[in-house]
Amino acid sequence: MPSELEVYRLKDLVSYQENSIVSRTIVDRETGTVTLFAFDEGQGLSEHTAPFDAMVYVVEGEVEVKISGKPYRLKEGDMIVMPANEPHALKAVTKFKILLVMVRS
Repeated sequence: MPSELEVYRLKDLVSYQENSIVSRTIVDRETGTVTLFAFDEGQGLSEHTAPFDAMVYVVEGEVEVKISGKPYRLKEGDMIVMPANEPHALKAVTKFKILLVMVRS
């Protein structure tokens, strides 16, 4: 986990790996987590639900986020909130990096 007293460039904290999804936890607390992901082209997460709200911020690339069956196309600089208990999925439009902020309380 990076030190809280240094400045980091999000894009540089995680690297793409061929045919893979790479993650790096930035903050892990009882009240929530902040995780950086790098998805290679063609990768994604199948539809699932989570018991907490989660914010997705696109750091690089382009991704389709589907929430309750409705697709949203996001690119670098965009963000969306995935509500708790709503089915959602992610699919690469290009390889992409996202910051996922999960709020547990």
